[in-house]
Amino acid sequence: MSTPDSAPNAIPAPIHQSPHQCAPQPAHQSAHHLAAAQLALALSTLLASLGISIANVGLPALAQAFAASFQAVQWVVLAYLLAITSLIVGVGRLGDLLGRRKLLLIGLLLFSLASLAGGMASNLALLIAARFVQGLGAAMMMALSMALIGETLGSTKAGRAMGLLGSMSAVGTALGPSLGGVLIDALGWRAIFLLTAPLGMLALLLAWRYLPAAPPSEKLATSRFDYTGTLLLAATLAAYALAMTQGQFGRSNLGWLTLAAAGLALLVWQQKRSAAPLIQLALFRQHALAASLIMNGIVAALVMTLLVVGPFYLAQAFGLNVRQTGLVLAIGPAVAALCGVPAGYVVDHLGAAKITRLALLGLFGGTLALSLMPLHWGLAGYIAPVVLITASYAFFMVGNNTATLANIPATQRGLISGLLNLSRNLGLISGASLMAAVFAWASQQASHTSAQTAASGMHTTFQLATALVAIALVIAFRMRGRD
Repeated sequence: MSTPDSAPNAIPAPIHQSPHQCAPQPAHQSAHHLAAAQLALALSTLLASLGISIANVGLPALAQAFAASFQAVQWVVLAYLLAITSLIVGVGRLGDLLGRRKLLLIGLLLFSLASLAGGMASNLALLIAARFVQGLGAAMMMALSMALIGETLGSTKAGRAMGLLGSMSAVGTALGPSLGGVLIDALGWRAIFLLTAPLGMLALLLAWRYLPAAPPSEKLATSRFDYTGTLLLAATLAAYALAMTQGQFGRSNLGWLTLAAAGLALLVWQQKRSAAPLIQLALFRQHALAASLIMNGIVAALVMTLLVVGPFYLAQAFGLNVRQTGLVLAIGPAVAALCGVPAGYVVDHLGAAKITRLALLGLFGGTLALSLMPLHWGLAGYIAPVVLITASYAFFMVGNNTATLANIPATQRGLISGLLNLSRNLGLISGASLMAAVFAWASQQASHTSAQTAASGMHTTFQLATALVAIALVIAFRMRGRD
């Protein structure tokens, strides 16, 4: 708990400065040095995303290997997600206090050792524990890789570096299921965890050698870390995540949601009274930051809709088998990966706020098309809007993240990076739960053939998605005068 004499960090001024006024330029470095630093950050982001998606495909093999139920082995995935979601803000703030490079190195080491431990686990309990520690390392990697971009490359290249990280995140998400399937088929389930250990160590060596070792300021170094606030936030987020991942809504979900609401109220009360709070609540009075976090969550929920509803729609509407469905679903992440780096160059040249608004318009057009798409348009009628949505998503993420972090003082970048990742994760979790429920409900209301039922569910689900994107668009254009 913070002591009364611990001076709170200065609340940053309202966000209106030019990015070039806020982000310091790195010292002169060779092209090789900068490329190696970017590779370290890219690998960190890739591995953290790969850790989420690669384990899903291994659940049947794990259930067989440990003679466990699906409800038990799903904790191999949930433990990782819970660790990231509940701890990412706390580790981001801790990076601001102790040094972001130092904590990134610790995160990479934890991730690598936990990957090794998971691959060698002799029982399911040890594997789940290893996955939680791996998720803690991934939380550090996600939050601090994004926060270190300004220190590494400076503001003039922040957009293209953010685009690289976005591409790596998409590649990790897309590569996980296919790579995991190949590894399990050839070498067994342990290979999906053992593979990431040497890659994590490679990223650790690159980060140790090439990332700038800028120490935290003296004021930050002597600040107290808000352990009470961190624990309250972690418990609140864990309760919410559990409520959203319990399947069909029932008493269990309601109980976890009640605990999450109580935890949030207690957290706000505690943060107002803390001398050195984890999250300065005054930050949320900055309209640009609040808008960025809300839009980030909405867009993440939309993208998760494609991943959750897509497989059911493709199988029921077009009769695709599992392999064909997987190939179609891989189109979206592949498009996002290809668009990430070009999006960064466009953001650097045209401005982050303008690209964010244009990307939201693209998302609106794509979701509207899916909400109206006739079944007789066939597979092409589904793929074309998906390409527009995922390309727009890549541009939105680069523009929104670049604009937000460029206008944040260096003393707050780890925290704000954690909040950006948190809003994205909450959007993914909420979107998976809400949109799956809407699709199931809408499909049950239709008394037609299987294909027509799936189409009805798709239309209703994406009508809701279109409405959510419209809210994000209103927010973005209302912020236009504040850019």
